[in-house]
Amino acid sequence: MAVGDIIVGIDIGASKISIVVGDVNNFNQIEVICKSSSKSSGIQKGKIIDESALADSIAEAVSTIEKENNISINSAYITIPGKYVTVVQNSVTKEAKDKYSGISSKDVASAISQAKEVEIPEDKQLIDILAENFVLDDGRITDDPIGAFSESFTLNAQVLLADREFIKSIESVFRRINVKIDGMVPATLANKAIALDETDLRDFVMLLDIGAANTDIGVFASNTILYTNTISVGGRNITNDIKQVLNISYEEAEKLKKQYGLALKSYMDSDNEVVLTTVKDGDKIIKSSLIVEIIEARVEQIFELVNKDITANGLKPNINTVILIGQGIANISKSDIVGRIVLNIPVKMATTKALNSVRPTYSTAYALVKYIASIPFTKTVSSNVDSKSDENFFTKVWDRIKEFFYS
Repeated sequence: MAVGDIIVGIDIGASKISIVVGDVNNFNQIEVICKSSSKSSGIQKGKIIDESALADSIAEAVSTIEKENNISINSAYITIPGKYVTVVQNSVTKEAKDKYSGISSKDVASAISQAKEVEIPEDKQLIDILAENFVLDDGRITDDPIGAFSESFTLNAQVLLADREFIKSIESVFRRINVKIDGMVPATLANKAIALDETDLRDFVMLLDIGAANTDIGVFASNTILYTNTISVGGRNITNDIKQVLNISYEEAEKLKKQYGLALKSYMDSDNEVVLTTVKDGDKIIKSSLIVEIIEARVEQIFELVNKDITANGLKPNINTVILIGQGIANISKSDIVGRIVLNIPVKMATTKALNSVRPTYSTAYALVKYIASIPFTKTVSSNVDSKSDENFFTKVWDRIKEFFYS
């Protein structure tokens, strides 16, 4: 990876648009240059319902970064919901062009290109090829075969396909704001870069990202993505449940959810009286246990829907651990216990250093940038970013990198 590659990552969520611009230092680490976010409009349950509204939301976040940093963002990588992605396994065996010189980067590039030759349904489109590992002719398995002396090798890869209609719609959105799409990455595949540690990646693990309106599922085996999907339920549904059952405003319901954020009534220390202030017929007093019961019911339902999905796809028997992330569930205590009860699989909240070092608003956008920076066998992954000022934006980045290494 080239020092100074500038990567723009845009996370398109149901409640917010988040952008992170980062550069790659000499240790393959991401240094965040700038970031911004805006309220999301025009997308519901992962589906684009108003291209113009979504374009305006993204443009607002892009414009903020451009004005504050005097730059022009011309291209970016974006996240897409797992519900639009299909993972296809494929293997390719290649002869090394020169067995006496070892496997070359051209040999690897040729194998990766050949891996895309799978049957693609008419309603799907190829968006990426992931190199899982390489098997040499003596049976050795490696992540990087370049330079290895082997007459042939087999590439095991995942081919990512996405729904053609969704791609057509999201490309239309970005054309409206004159930003080219560098690549599309399933949200959970991006989040893997900061939510799963080395121990998790050696296991058969499911990553659940419970956001405001959606729950993204990602199933991984030894760092390989096997499956991804999106369930259209999230933290916002919990707030709406409280609002409707108690007949109060959304704002008061959100406040009560945060104040009494508990997913299991049996863990309550006390059952306090709560005064509802936005009831139509005047103030009303309820018990806090009622709020917790409402939260518990919806959290339980989210895990039941996940359980149904992974069971139907034959994945559940192999999953050893479930990792939880997402702002929709982060502040609701004992959610992991509910998940363990419903799924009958060990469940824990993600606690990696990388995840805890980033503000939740920007975690997925940052994860996207970090994921792109880690892609092997590529010379550059830079997004197209121009400077609008006399003091070159990239000169400032390089000066900061030199200061990092030589001060």
